[in-house]
Amino acid sequence: MPETTTAPRTKLRPKTERPKLHKVILVNDDFTPRDFVVTVLKGEFHMSEDQAYRVMITAHQRGVCVVAVFTRDVAETKATRATEAGKAKGYPLQFTTEPEE
Repeated sequence: MPETTTAPRTKLRPKTERPKLHKVILVNDDFTPRDFVVTVLKGEFHMSEDQAYRVMITAHQRGVCVVAVFTRDVAETKATRATEAGKAKGYPLQFTTEPEE
C-alpha cells in the first residue's frame, strides 16, 4: 500500500470586530432642576449619587458631558429613555448619542 500524506488542517477563525461604540451625552439646559437630572442619571445609568452629581455639574459648566459609552443600540435606547423621563415631567432634558472615535 502506498503511503499517503495529508497536509495538516488549519482551522480558520473568522475575524470578528468589536461593535462600534457610541457615547451618550448629557446636554445642559437652564430649566431642568439639578436634582431631577441626578435622579435620571442614577435611575437610567445606575450611577451613584456622587457620580451622577459630578456628571450633572460637568454638563452644567461645559455645556455637555459624556455620560457613558455603549454599543449603538444600548446607547440610543438609554438616551431616548432618559430624554423621555424629562419630557414626562415637562423638562427640556436632552441626551444625545454620537459615535466614539
